Amino acid sequence: MKRRAFLGVLGSAAAAWPLAARAQPRERVRRVGILLPAAADQPVFQRRVEAFLQALGQSGWNIGHNLQIDVRWATHIDAALRRHAAELAALAPDVILAHGSPTVAPLLQATRTVPIVFAVVTDPVGAGLVDNLARPGRNATGFLSYEYSLAGKWPELLKQIAPGVTRAGVLVDTALSSGVGQLAAIQAAAPVFGLEVSTLKIGDAGEIEREIATFARAAQSASQDARKRADEARPEPGSSARAANGGLIATASGVVFHRDLIIALAARHRLPAVYYERLFVTAGGLASYGPDYIDQYRQAASYVDRILKGEKPADLPVQAPVKYELVINLKTAKALGLDPPWRTVLARADELIE
Repeated sequence: MKRRAFLGVLGSAAAAWPLAARAQPRERVRRVGILLPAAADQPVFQRRVEAFLQALGQSGWNIGHNLQIDVRWATHIDAALRRHAAELAALAPDVILAHGSPTVAPLLQATRTVPIVFAVVTDPVGAGLVDNLARPGRNATGFLSYEYSLAGKWPELLKQIAPGVTRAGVLVDTALSSGVGQLAAIQAAAPVFGLEVSTLKIGDAGEIEREIATFARAAQSASQDARKRADEARPEPGSSARAANGGLIATASGVVFHRDLIIALAARHRLPAVYYERLFVTAGGLASYGPDYIDQYRQAASYVDRILKGEKPADLPVQAPVKYELVINLKTAKALGLDPPWRTVLARADELIE
């Protein structure tokens, strides 16, 4: 959806308001704020907000009739997030929709009274956003991006798509509780699939480039050593000795801000990579398995509806995702030389990009 079309979603109903006002008594207009860590021209976030507004419409909330929307596109810069969070709080809306911990934290600093419904938050308890999942206790509640056990699926997917991979470089921000939790789940699952895990720290662009390059060199060296040992062993005819190889797992902990760089580095070093959401795969990454974030925005609309009708966020439990999606980029697989013996993976994919 182009920005002009997206703004039309927000404005078309409002344009019809004067005529509707003459035809029927004016209904109380409720105000909903939206704070997003993205630029206004990002189609991915536009689609999510569109799904949110459509779900609100199905509950009887329509822009220009009984609903006013205030959107702030803050990008991911901390100063911009804090500024826009303060602006939205000052408007005193009936409820605010927020995406991810980086938007919820400044909102909670700006207001302890305006209800906040969040989507795509990894660890709201660890981040101090809620008291606990069952009873959030304050003015924020919402929807988890996933449960930590999901991270254990990523090594399995990497091995299914690239059977030759024996070393997995995990891109993770260990300064975040969510990063530590995901890494622990990956480390627990990796040995089951014959994977050795290396932690690649998320920092600035230069650090990410160095971490991936160092990992790729180590994987290449291990591969050469394995081939040498295989030659010396002189296996029997018909047997095979698979050389070591490397792959990447990108966790949901700050990675999205370096999406294009990580995808480019994975391609440059010919590293099969598994990501936590489809945004990476549509941009050229190999594969992703994670929650359907469009569905999360629809679910968030249900909580906004309940709050507008009188319920309190402190009493609404934080919920885990109910819908997941597997996305594979076949063009990228071909570029990496991955012939798909993984028919079962393709068969259960929700989307194949060619």
